[in-house]
Amino acid sequence: MNLHLVEMPLSLRSLHLWAGARSLGVGLDEGAALHNLLGETFGPSALQPFRLMVAPRAQSGTLYSYAAADAEILRQQALASMTPAQAAVIDLDRLRSLPRPANSWVAGQRLGFDLRLRPVVRLASALTGADESGATVTLRKGAEVDAFLAEVLRDRPTTREAAYLDWLAARLAPAAVLERAASQLATFKRTRVQRNGRRIEGPDAVVHGTLTVTDPAAFADLLARGVGRHRSFGYGMLLLRPPQRRR
Repeated sequence: MNLHLVEMPLSLRSLHLWAGARSLGVGLDEGAALHNLLGETFGPSALQPFRLMVAPRAQSGTLYSYAAADAEILRQQALASMTPAQAAVIDLDRLRSLPRPANSWVAGQRLGFDLRLRPVVRLASALTGADESGATVTLRKGAEVDAFLAEVLRDRPTTREAAYLDWLAARLAPAAVLERAASQLATFKRTRVQRNGRRIEGPDAVVHGTLTVTDPAAFADLLARGVGRHRSFGYGMLLLRPPQRRR
């Protein structure tokens, strides 16, 4: 599959107005709002995975995404059915793209990355244990759980950063190997997201790191697919950078 890196400016104020008019504005989950906006404007899954980058106190942001189509094709697709409200959010004239062909990657290639992720796991069985505060917690089979909390409840000594890097390394394989000495948890917070009419709390983390490509074809697929869960809501996009310094 041909892959393109897409860059597109967005008006945050107009996004919030659009979401509010669609009854998506109460406790706005920007990931859910963008999921709906992009699907309605460009077609289902046309721009996935994606990442919204916003400077502090900015009124606009830049959306990055991987797509099978280039900027001109995406622009024509959007113009065929775009509404004025959608046009107020998305600046189509400034939509740009660069090709990311599969032959860009070779085994042994080192690449830096900036990755926003939601490091959660699904429990194969019910789990009871003590959390960080010492309180007893019981979680049902099939629950979506913070990967760090799952390790703590299993009484496996670890740090949040180590748990998340373990989680990430497992999901990069076999396409790439995570370089632990050149990777770190850059930010962490807990956020509530809206999924299927429910508000779900969970980890929201950014990892800055470096990986080494081991299977170029699988790596191309990984870029197109994204990493982990909630990939269609603003998580899991590998924004590539120069390799990071080792700690």
